[in-house]
Amino acid sequence: MKRFAAIIGIALVALSTRAQQYNTWTGTNLWTAEVGQNSDSSPALAPDGTIYAGSWSGKLFAIKPPGSIHWIYKTGTEIKSSPAIAADGTIYFGGRSRKFCALTPEGKLKWSFETGGWVDSSPAIAKDGTVYFGSWDKNFYALNPDGSKKWAFRADGEISSSPAVGADGTIYFGCHDKNFYALNADGAKKWSFITGGAIVSSPAIGADGAIFFTSSDGRMYALNPDGTLRWKLVTGGISESSPVLGPDGAIYFGLNENYACATPSGELDWSSPSGGMVDMTPAVCADRMIYYGNCNQAFSALLPTPEREKFKVHWPWSVRVFGAVNASPTVAPDNTVYVVSGNGMLNAIQGGASLAKSSWPMFRGNPRHTGNVADNGK
Repeated sequence: MKRFAAIIGIALVALSTRAQQYNTWTGTNLWTAEVGQNSDSSPALAPDGTIYAGSWSGKLFAIKPPGSIHWIYKTGTEIKSSPAIAADGTIYFGGRSRKFCALTPEGKLKWSFETGGWVDSSPAIAKDGTVYFGSWDKNFYALNPDGSKKWAFRADGEISSSPAVGADGTIYFGCHDKNFYALNADGAKKWSFITGGAIVSSPAIGADGAIFFTSSDGRMYALNPDGTLRWKLVTGGISESSPVLGPDGAIYFGLNENYACATPSGELDWSSPSGGMVDMTPAVCADRMIYYGNCNQAFSALLPTPEREKFKVHWPWSVRVFGAVNASPTVAPDNTVYVVSGNGMLNAIQGGASLAKSSWPMFRGNPRHTGNVADNGK
């Protein structure tokens, strides 16, 4: 225990020193709300301003600004899946109860669908209301809005990657069997692409239809819409961080203990030490700020500058959040940034701008977390 405490102390001193060096502890935490410890579930934002967040304690929270609990739905088991909000206000999410649930905006259960394994995959919602998600039972599911099964696609490994829906309705997701899959809207396999490791991160879709994702083989891949390889970048990264895209096509992601950016042509543009493992997915804003978190109690804004030396970025501010940031942030239209920290608190942080108008600026693409490129960049 003494050795562990010493290691944590050294990490916090290093982070504090870096913060003082860049004068970054200047961000404003507007309010907090308790949502349960160790949550990896990224908060989703409804058009009426309600925030929905899952918890490792087996509860889904509905929170109204400035921090009041609207309701709590109890599942009894851990929730890693991030919720998604349909056009009619229905909240979809999975859990380690092996069930996929649909709730009303009032927190009442509409229906649940039982699978044969954990549902850590966050759902995606198609234009016609079909809901897609994967399960540890090796099946990828498509459900109708009434909860009935539309179809299921059987893979050769567990599925924890969250799907993305392309402009033409193609559904993309990664799998522990090392394959990245593209399915048609009827569930038929369009193509698959093999990598050298399990794929647990979630894909991002570019403005031209290109698909970006990372694999535990330590590479980032860019595929064309027909499944052919556009490029691959050796990163050495094995974190769960998923890529997001800036308006200029730059690709931002977590690279082990670094914040990183790749160029649209597949070269590493810069990386910046974070002070801890980066498993969360960043968010890109209209003022060019990129929001990142790490395991060392920091949530930060980074700003690449045109005059920078290679691999150098500016840290305009950071906020202490007293717990690891594994859940990805959500940026509201009023610039507020919502992020859950490891101490079980939902933090509302004053941001400087709304989301960037790109094809995939944040985890799940947009504040409602629909995972559908058609809903992004608006």
